[in-house]
Amino acid sequence: MLATLGVITILCLLAAVMSKRLSPLVALIALPIVAALIGGFGLQTSGFIITGIKNVAPVVGMFVFAILFFGVMTDAGMLDPIIDRILRTVGTRPTRIVVGTALLALLVHLDGSGAVTFLVTIPAMLPLYTRLGIDRRILACVAAMAAGVNFLPWTGPVLRSSAALHVPVAELFQPLIPVQIVGLAFVFISAWLLGRREEKRLGLGAGAKVDVVPERVLTEQEEVLRRPRLFWLNLLLTVVVMAVMIVGWVDPVVMFMVGTVLALCINYPNVDAQRARIDAHAKTALTMASILLAAGVFTGIMQGTGMLKAMAEVAVAQIPAGHGKLIPMIVGFLSMPLSLLFDPDSFYFGVMPVIAEVGRALGVDPLQVAQASLLGVHTTGFPVSPLTPATFLLVGLCKVELADHQRFTIPFLFGASVLMTLTALLLGVF
Repeated sequence: MLATLGVITILCLLAAVMSKRLSPLVALIALPIVAALIGGFGLQTSGFIITGIKNVAPVVGMFVFAILFFGVMTDAGMLDPIIDRILRTVGTRPTRIVVGTALLALLVHLDGSGAVTFLVTIPAMLPLYTRLGIDRRILACVAAMAAGVNFLPWTGPVLRSSAALHVPVAELFQPLIPVQIVGLAFVFISAWLLGRREEKRLGLGAGAKVDVVPERVLTEQEEVLRRPRLFWLNLLLTVVVMAVMIVGWVDPVVMFMVGTVLALCINYPNVDAQRARIDAHAKTALTMASILLAAGVFTGIMQGTGMLKAMAEVAVAQIPAGHGKLIPMIVGFLSMPLSLLFDPDSFYFGVMPVIAEVGRALGVDPLQVAQASLLGVHTTGFPVSPLTPATFLLVGLCKVELADHQRFTIPFLFGASVLMTLTALLLGVF
């Protein structure tokens, strides 16, 4: 009974979200409540909800203050000197331009937003690609790789994994740091090879002269917010916040709270200015925070009612003895293509918890399932998935067709995902 009810609930969630009949927020709250009431749990459902919300509260707090922190730092112009230096350095050699694109996208993606990464990177680099005749599919591909492999503790997939399985973000992310380093090496090697290919095709190697100077123009509003004299102080604060958080000395939500307070006081000491900066980034923070709280409702009910455990028991009975240890590996290899089938909320809150519970029953740490998922599901996979708005933003800015972008980029993103999965296996992460 419970297993059947759980399967129906998850299928309804997938259908409602992917068909866009319900928003993820509504589906994650309404569907499990209805299922719990049908299952006869009555007012107990309220207790399940509160438990689920309590479990995700630290993750929600971390995300809200991470958005505010990186938003304030971007407003203050912490990345401007770095971006300008990259643009001056790349010159007119395709190899440098393509590698510079990867580096720029990597740095901008520190705020965890794929859309912001593309909005900054593509307009800055596109004039160079257009003037020199470099294939714009390369621009889309390299920006996608840099953003996709650069999954950080405050990015959506990591936060969703943490909220769905109720595990600390640091515990989830720290073992993946060497794996991610290998993935980033793959990104830059691929960028260099793509740049070399374009150099040969265009005859623009060392010594070639082309009259084009890359530049980035700020709006009047952006200029008003910039604090160039505080660049080194802001950079030091960012490095300290990230280092302390990743090492695990202080809980991430506490570190981002303190970092946000310091960033506001240092850059915008005026109370009205502080309020304006908070208001400017509140929509983004509130949107994701509400989804995470709704996810707490979903996972709290699915676990509290026993539906998740019942589904796992049925699935375990179908898996041959001794094959359970293969679950993380299989998830890792399939993780990138799964981005084309599921949107982030459907996978991390609907599918992954079931896989993790099956793994638990077979002696596999659920944490390993989450880590395997992070090697592709809406990390490397999000910039080519038709289920994410950022994909359409990317191809629109680059002025390429979605089908052309997918054919060109998917092999690189899938290669990065497979390489990171193999690295995780070799290092014993799972």
